[in-house]
Amino acid sequence: KLYVVVSGDKVFLYKNYDDYKSGIGITSVEMNLGNVKDSDRRSFDLTTPYKTFSFIADTDTEKDDWMEAMLQSIGDALSNTEVAERIWEEKSNRTCADCGDSKPEWASVNLCVVICKKCAGEHRSLGPNISKVRSLKMDRKIWTEELIQLFQQIGNCKANMFWAANVPPSEAIDCESSSRERRRFITAKYKEGKYRRYHLLFGNQEALNKALCAAVETSDVAETLSLLFCGAEVGCFSGDPRYPNPSALAEEAGQRLQKELLAQNRSSEIPRLESTRDTVVKQYYMPPQSITCNGFLYKTASMVRPVTEKRAKEDFSRRWCVLNDGVFSYYESDKNSTPNGELKMREVVCLSVNKRDTHGYERTFEIYTESERLYLFGTDSADTMEEWVKSIAKSFVPRTAEALVDHDFERIGRLQYKDGLNLECAKVGWFALTNSTLFYCIDDTEKEEAIQLRKLQELSIQSDNEVLVLVEGRRTLYIHAERKLDFSGWISTIQRASSSAGDTLTEQQLTEGDIPVIVDKCIDYITQYGLTSEGIYRKSGQNSKTTSLLDSFRKDARSVKLKEGDHQVDDVSNTLKRFFRDIKEGIFSKFYEDWLQTTAINDENQQVQQYQNLLNKLPKVNKLTLQSLINHLYCVQRFSDENQMNTHNLAIVFGPTLFQTDGQDYKAGRVVEDLISRYVVIFDVDEQQLKKRLDEISAIIKLKIAVASTGTQQAGDFICTIYLEEKKADNEQHIKVPASMTAEELTFEILDRRKIIMREKDYWCCFEVNEKEDMERPLHYSEKVLPVLHSLGTDSYMVVKKHISMEAMLIYIASKVNVTKHGMMKFREERILLGLSTSAGFHDRYFILTSNTLRLYKEVRTLNKLQKSAPEQSHKPEKEWPVKNLKVYLGIKKKFRPPTCWGFTIVNEAERAEKQHWYLCCDTQQEMREWFATFICAQNEGNIWPSESSRVKVSRAFQDSRLGSISLIPLRGSASQIRKSVAAFSVDHLAMIRNEDA
Repeated sequence: KLYVVVSGDKVFLYKNYDDYKSGIGITSVEMNLGNVKDSDRRSFDLTTPYKTFSFIADTDTEKDDWMEAMLQSIGDALSNTEVAERIWEEKSNRTCADCGDSKPEWASVNLCVVICKKCAGEHRSLGPNISKVRSLKMDRKIWTEELIQLFQQIGNCKANMFWAANVPPSEAIDCESSSRERRRFITAKYKEGKYRRYHLLFGNQEALNKALCAAVETSDVAETLSLLFCGAEVGCFSGDPRYPNPSALAEEAGQRLQKELLAQNRSSEIPRLESTRDTVVKQYYMPPQSITCNGFLYKTASMVRPVTEKRAKEDFSRRWCVLNDGVFSYYESDKNSTPNGELKMREVVCLSVNKRDTHGYERTFEIYTESERLYLFGTDSADTMEEWVKSIAKSFVPRTAEALVDHDFERIGRLQYKDGLNLECAKVGWFALTNSTLFYCIDDTEKEEAIQLRKLQELSIQSDNEVLVLVEGRRTLYIHAERKLDFSGWISTIQRASSSAGDTLTEQQLTEGDIPVIVDKCIDYITQYGLTSEGIYRKSGQNSKTTSLLDSFRKDARSVKLKEGDHQVDDVSNTLKRFFRDIKEGIFSKFYEDWLQTTAINDENQQVQQYQNLLNKLPKVNKLTLQSLINHLYCVQRFSDENQMNTHNLAIVFGPTLFQTDGQDYKAGRVVEDLISRYVVIFDVDEQQLKKRLDEISAIIKLKIAVASTGTQQAGDFICTIYLEEKKADNEQHIKVPASMTAEELTFEILDRRKIIMREKDYWCCFEVNEKEDMERPLHYSEKVLPVLHSLGTDSYMVVKKHISMEAMLIYIASKVNVTKHGMMKFREERILLGLSTSAGFHDRYFILTSNTLRLYKEVRTLNKLQKSAPEQSHKPEKEWPVKNLKVYLGIKKKFRPPTCWGFTIVNEAERAEKQHWYLCCDTQQEMREWFATFICAQNEGNIWPSESSRVKVSRAFQDSRLGSISLIPLRGSASQIRKSVAAFSVDHLAMIRNEDA
């Protein structure tokens, strides 16, 4: 026997305890080169490049403890202490913010506290929406210079002045406290905010938001921390459209640490006292403990990291296992009465069933616990495996979700989630993954729902691998990382289940309409960019590009984005043909001989009937895919004058492709030719819908030709990218835009996809944004979207977001007697003639806007003189534009240095040879809103926002009253002032000016 000491990043070996006390050792092992490997029974090996040390422990529990200690030592040896040393420079960071333990090596990056390992485990159990736990030594990427400086400036002392301002001595913990005591204290401190120092503005949302906007422009990050966790909103509107939120204000003020603190708390939940432990008990309900099971299983040592390598049989030890009264115990043998270890079923969060032969034993399963430990068990018996898996699942899954246990699941467990109807706080749900279907039970109901993972419209990972977003149809589910260990397994299994699983059509990633994504995307792209391409489908693309594109589709078709310029039409068409040629069993399945023989039927009606019978025999995906393809080919041949591909030519190409023949059998071409030429009859197509589809395609082609002739760069036809709220990759939505789609319909489409409900006074709108010109334009709700998309340049995009000025505009318009406005504004003109820009500075000018024209007068005094000298004549303005020819954008190009931040840009595109820009600046935000509202009113016959009835027609799911609470009289000024202001709008503007001059 040897005396062994694990300390820091080294393992020391001594002959006995006396030598250890005397400091006389045999050797020491540098653990940065070491590796710990489980061996037989109670033995394990510590291997190094120069020697292997074999150890035998007295019990399994001791063996697990020794292995864990050595693995931790390896982690210490491989970690980087630079970040820790810098953060420890702040004296208060040298002790745990919760229990006071020395040299804490973990931190909550959003709560701004440095904590020890034991407290970090309890922080992690709260979930990343409460506490985002990171290691000071191992999570190197997260520790930016700004984050390090933030922890140095706040420190545990200042942080606890807020978080622990009112801790009763009886509730405080120390480094000797148990896990239960730590969990109770940390939950009360951070999740419930029980001990925090309440801000003076607590409960006043508007005041908190204003205070936050002011604080981020200073260096007082402790004040910002207090405001954020007393209810101030991270993304609140600042009142300044140039810097609309606190983050933008902090960036403008050069406060990098403030911006970092805001970024770390974008998704943090506010502490709430009502989140009591009674609620948790209800959510984590324990089922009746009547499930029993016993028998021999093979077990490895418990782990704190995912199993990434195959475990041989030698890594397992035979154990007698007993499941009884909600406790899973494992013994040295069936003769022993004292267990080597036990697992309480209430602490189990996930059960994963591995594929056969993943490890040395044919069948294995993994158990994950709340303390982030993994237990691996194995057996060679299928019956034993099924009995144990079902028994364990029934023992930790609550009764409300017991339907999940009946599935032949691959993974089952508890996860936190948010849905599109309530994004404010995370809830607990139970999930089970079976093949490509994710079943789940949520909201404490026994109702089971399912998501078809291969039919997802979006599958993405956000917030540093802590949120998994699943979008299917009209549902959006956000699954949160409550624990890293089991969540990483959920991510990998869901990603694998959502990808194509084989070579048949039914095993591909599918659209909502059960058509393979690769087919849908290729057809859409060719419809946009290839219908007029001569020899489409006859000409072959580059073989290397086709192979590469097909491999990308097979890997993850959902992530492939076909873009004009990046992909050639012939490469995409060749990819589609190769897909159908290579697909297993072919699109006609096992009935392909019957399809070929149908060409011999002479009677046309009988032949059509036979085609329809065979069509109905096909699997659902095959049938729908064939219909989609033939619909596409029908559209292609309708434009044969441009592409030279009539029905016969298409049949020659697609006959051998779809039947996967060498082209010698003419019957294959005959079948495809019959399907195209008789498409309407065979597939029972609604001719009105088909006509509408062809009209849309014709409009696209004409529009492209028109755009090309004017030299304007196009941005897409049918499929376009629309952003939600801001231009970020995570916010992209790819939408099919028909020629008839309005801005209102597009807005509802985007909101429907994300399950966002339009509440009262939520004025969601579609914006055209031009980054180069620093301007944006909210589209009128009835405006057609497609022409706007085609007019966008490379620096422009479209985004759906809330129109923050709409309510004020509606109130103003409600007070108007007629659609007119006049007043002084700062004015600058830019004229683009023959590619050259000419402009001058900003000057005061007087404007009159009526329902028909916008007129500019050099000054009011000149207007008065004209009025007096020639009252019978019309006073000719310096400039005059018809309102219908104008496009009005909010914002002015920054390089012009506008005198105020409240301005807009007016573009007149009526004349092709000369494109004019007017830049107008107002003195106040309210004034700018009034001018803009009047412009929209004048251009759209008084309609700024749709009525309630029209919105119901657009989307029956959203019933929202917009104008019911709006007063017809603006709520400002005295009663006499209001009467005067309303009366003023009813008189002639020139008469008003005469009276004022007199």
